[in-house]
Amino acid sequence: MYRMKSFSIYLVLLFASFALINCSSPKEEKKETSFQIGNMREAYQYTTADSADLRLSITDTLSFNDYAQPLETEVSIFINPSKTFQTMLGIGGAITDASAETFAKLSADKQEEFINAYYNAETGIGYTLGRTHINSSDFSSESYTYVKDNDAELTSFDIAHDKQMRIPLLKKAQEKAGSFTLFVSPWSPPAWMKDNNNMLRGGKLKPEYHQSWANYYAKFIKAYEAEGLPIWGLTVQNEPMANQTWESCIFSAEDERDFIKNFLGPTLAKEGLADKKIIAWDHNRDLMYQRAETLFSDPEAAKYIWGLGFHWYEDWAGGKQMFDNVRKVSESWPEKNLFFTEGCNCPFSIDSTSNWKLGERYGESMINDFNNGTVAWTDWNILLDETGGPNHVKNFCFAPIHADTRNGQLIYTNAYYYLGHFSKFIRPGAKRVQTSASRSSMLTTAFLNTDNSLVVVAMNKTSKKISCLLSIDGKVSAITVLPHSISTVVLK
Repeated sequence: MYRMKSFSIYLVLLFASFALINCSSPKEEKKETSFQIGNMREAYQYTTADSADLRLSITDTLSFNDYAQPLETEVSIFINPSKTFQTMLGIGGAITDASAETFAKLSADKQEEFINAYYNAETGIGYTLGRTHINSSDFSSESYTYVKDNDAELTSFDIAHDKQMRIPLLKKAQEKAGSFTLFVSPWSPPAWMKDNNNMLRGGKLKPEYHQSWANYYAKFIKAYEAEGLPIWGLTVQNEPMANQTWESCIFSAEDERDFIKNFLGPTLAKEGLADKKIIAWDHNRDLMYQRAETLFSDPEAAKYIWGLGFHWYEDWAGGKQMFDNVRKVSESWPEKNLFFTEGCNCPFSIDSTSNWKLGERYGESMINDFNNGTVAWTDWNILLDETGGPNHVKNFCFAPIHADTRNGQLIYTNAYYYLGHFSKFIRPGAKRVQTSASRSSMLTTAFLNTDNSLVVVAMNKTSKKISCLLSIDGKVSAITVLPHSISTVVLK
């Protein structure tokens, strides 16, 4: 009897061990993929390069041969389509007051060109994601809110300001994109709700207005949806640890946790808006782990939070972009989502719109962020004028496209094309697949779309071309990645 009992316990432990071994983390899915290289009909390489007149241009048609072990002298990119990770939500940019005001100054044909450039998946780069702001931001011509002073009940709430230019542009983007995911972010509550009595220069939300401010989000979402613009989600506060010269408001990690737990989360639920995704942090990669730890260690706050948003400005003090912090958050809280909510190049100079580093910063960030678990990526302003504005505090920046309002022409920076190497080919619902390169000079990521097309992005920041082998499922093809270029290989 003792031996039978011991043997039974042994079997239970053995099966439990097998179950643990075969469990994958929530961020990694091990399954048979539907992509088979033998069923591939076509494979094209698209390139944007500094040294050549190439902008999302087809530069090669690939053919695959049987795989052979590469030598150490051969540069290789290895793709494993059967090992999948996070699902892509979308890629896009922010539609701000500045974008809308600049757009309104364009001729009808240039407006059509612009909308197609971003939101047409066939002739443009196929954006499917958008961000806009609650109240004014620095990229507005002036500071404003939607209520009268001291109206804590919000009876005067009115988005008439946004109906003039911003909402019409949002509707055009939505119509052209077809599938359009929109999220919203506040830069500051009204001045009278803050302890510095100013929308600018930081300050904190007064405790007596916590509920009024939570109601404000709900009012905004309902007002926009009444205009035919569904709101997918919201961030709690843009850059909550920055005391900016423009619209800003300080939320410590504990402040944000308690505001979500006690006010914002319950209010959205009460107002029938529980399906709206709450994105916390919405600031740089530097402090994102500390913020996540505070928020997610409290189950009453964490239950309301869909994920963590982040920006790329942590290098303001002279350091490098801290991609490893994205990975650490992804590994520590795999049940939560990571969302790049803003990035742009500053300060602006009209003489630098062709500077190749503009696009390379996007490529490097997107590849690293996606490889570290990010599910969505949003640029800042989709359009600015020839000054890098309008901006009411003179915080002039680059956008992927600028409009020279003096002559009515559109200026496409290389950042537009770098973004397009991802957004045009990696579509919502795509799953990231395993990729690795044999040289640090080759940055790569890869996704498998829902239509079974495989997309591989490879970026070369060096001044020399890189000839390499693309290895997939026992087959290999030779490709060339030009100096200071980005390539997307699409296999169908």
